[in-house]
Amino acid sequence: MLLNLVRVLHWLITLGLIGTVMLQPSRSAGLGIVGGGGESPAMRKARGREALLARLTVYLAVAFVVTSIGLTILRR
Repeated sequence: MLLNLVRVLHWLITLGLIGTVMLQPSRSAGLGIVGGGGESPAMRKARGREALLARLTVYLAVAFVVTSIGLTILRR
């Protein structure tokens, strides 16, 4: 019972991790912008979203490792 619960949780975390990584822009996406006078509010909002996705990716990656270790322990 507990093994199945951890498996389902692991799959949900895996799908969430894939989704957050796919939603993140590439690292070179903003390098083509040259010049311009300052940062627009839209750019600040985009950076806030990127920071949120990066933080969420870290949390999901840690949860993925924890559930992977948990599944290994429960399988013994």
